[in-house]
Amino acid sequence: MFTLNCKGKLLLVDRPLVMGIINVTPDSFYEFSRFMTEEAILKQAEKMIREGADILDIGGQSTRPGTGQLGEDEELSRVIAAVKLVQHNFPETVISIDTYYSKVAKEGIEAGASLVNDISAGNLDKAMLSVVGELDVPYVCMHMKGEPKTMQQDPVYENVTREVLDFFIQKKEECRMAGIKDTIMDPGFGFGKKTIHNFELLRNLALFKMAGCLLLVGVSRKATIYKTLGISAKESLNGTTVLNTIALMNGADILRVHDVKEAKEAISLFTNYIK
Repeated sequence: MFTLNCKGKLLLVDRPLVMGIINVTPDSFYEFSRFMTEEAILKQAEKMIREGADILDIGGQSTRPGTGQLGEDEELSRVIAAVKLVQHNFPETVISIDTYYSKVAKEGIEAGASLVNDISAGNLDKAMLSVVGELDVPYVCMHMKGEPKTMQQDPVYENVTREVLDFFIQKKEECRMAGIKDTIMDPGFGFGKKTIHNFELLRNLALFKMAGCLLLVGVSRKATIYKTLGISAKESLNGTTVLNTIALMNGADILRVHDVKEAKEAISLFTNYIK
């Protein structure tokens, strides 16, 4: 059992948690996760909270394969107002700032977020780990091979499970040295990985418990689902629920999802199953 201290808001992880995705960007891979107006952001936040989201993850930069890098000032202009808006209207909610820029992380926390979610694990901004340590908030540290623009151009691994586990062990120590108390590890499904790699990581997810950190899994509506099934991201909710259930059975502690209600139902059935 873990407890996450999110700037005084304590999250007891005695059951799997749900992180709901709110993308303040016009180009996220799943078009129905894009919320660009105050009304749309508040409506989605309210819906996710009502459905039981434990964390709302707000991001202003698309990191789908092939995307270029958005500057930190442009990202700030998108996300800070959104964080303030959600925090003001739902002050008890734990908000995560989804960014790989330390400046955005810092200003996001100052605006009302209380957790940092970084797809680059500090590799795209070398100041990130020390800044998060100073902010004294939990940190989601994700494995990514390469960077979003090029990561899916034929990624190669000798052993993807071993490489990701070695990464977790190394990054946990780097985070500890930076003063980060609560580190959450994310294998990075779809980030520099082919479908075969994603399924291998899912099969071996329980091995990553060796790192002694909470595990976050983000497979929601991703290409591994819709390309395997020959459908679209819009049609991938059922496939998402299947893979989320497998992840829960293999030790996932947090599910990052577009669809909160269905993830909560999967968790409810799973927790009843293991009683």
